Amino acid sequence: MKLEDIDVAVIGAGPAGMAAAIRAKETGAENVVIIERDALLGGLLHQCIHNGFGLLYFGENLTGPEYSYRFAEKLMDTGVKPLPDTMVLKVSGEREITAVNSRDGLFTLKPKSIVLAMGCRERSRGGINIPGTRPAGVLTAGTAQRLVNIEGFVPGNKIVILGTGDIGMIMARRLTLEGAQVKGVVEILPYVGGLIRNEVQCLHDFQIPVLLQHTITQIHGEDRIEAVTIAALDARQRPIAGTERKIECDTLLLSVGLIPENELSTMAGVKLDPLTGGAVVNEMRQTNISGIFAGGNVLHVHDLVDNVSWESELAGENAAKFAQGRKIPEEQITLKPGRNIKYVLPQVISGENDATLYMRVKEPEKNVKIKVGDIMSSLTIMGVKPSTMVKVEVSAAELQKYEGKEIVVDCQVKGG
Repeated sequence: MKLEDIDVAVIGAGPAGMAAAIRAKETGAENVVIIERDALLGGLLHQCIHNGFGLLYFGENLTGPEYSYRFAEKLMDTGVKPLPDTMVLKVSGEREITAVNSRDGLFTLKPKSIVLAMGCRERSRGGINIPGTRPAGVLTAGTAQRLVNIEGFVPGNKIVILGTGDIGMIMARRLTLEGAQVKGVVEILPYVGGLIRNEVQCLHDFQIPVLLQHTITQIHGEDRIEAVTIAALDARQRPIAGTERKIECDTLLLSVGLIPENELSTMAGVKLDPLTGGAVVNEMRQTNISGIFAGGNVLHVHDLVDNVSWESELAGENAAKFAQGRKIPEEQITLKPGRNIKYVLPQVISGENDATLYMRVKEPEKNVKIKVGDIMSSLTIMGVKPSTMVKVEVSAAELQKYEGKEIVVDCQVKGG
């Protein structure tokens, strides 16, 4: 089977993919398909049964399934064609998609434009090289979340969590509510790595011990994990001799970061940014491959699903315009991270449009302003930390004088 009359194909039906497909349809694309390897639309939102979703987008405090349902319902009403239980095997630089499912077998799609919305995956034990044996009971926090919330299975009774990512903190609370004993949350940094609200609501409110500037130096156990050894770290994140202690446990959850899922992007020849792990894009969210756009966690890891939806709507809108033959402005300005800025997205802009810049800082600071070239933001931010995304709006009028130049984005301490 080969379909040639598709305007926009969206790969991934999580919050990013659904938002992109809906906006593409609203922008005028006639034939929009959304390809999802799972049986249901919504991605990981189905297992995120806690609230805190939609506060910005809908102005309501929703759970993950509620947030997903609103988009899925609207998507079906707009006439987007979903292809569930379909695995994309390859995306070419000529915008040809090779996929497979049990209904149609192996088939290809040739859309006029593509939106990449594959989301991200968790970093596993192999990515952080913890010494020790390889027993059962070591799993990522997201896997534990699915086991508890979808499968109805509690993975253990005595839990240690490595890392203070948001999913790890949320699972510390969830497992406590299910009757398990969370013996401690171990964090390599001198501060909690997730959102402040999760630190307060999930750890402090439940009196769960947090060990900052510590790490796990050994895993013990044969068939099943029996204990972990933890140690304090010095300023260079090296274990300090004599600080080791053993904690008995039957389960170790890893919440040590997320990685954008870009295997398909690489196949298509999309250029990746080593700072974000995702594609290099312009303000329209178009990659270096003409007609291929990206949005959501496949582009850079977000802290709020609301921003995922807004960003992906931008990708879907411009994918629809491209499919209709409208011209996408060429990039004229390169954005570079400066003082205390880890990355800036988009990395390149045309300067012809207003641009929303997303960025993360390297280290926590208080009372800062964001400076884009010589454009100083009017808003003073009370506090920034690496776990919280910073957004800055820059107008096209302010950008005109930078045509063909490089702009450095700095995090400036007020008065500094």
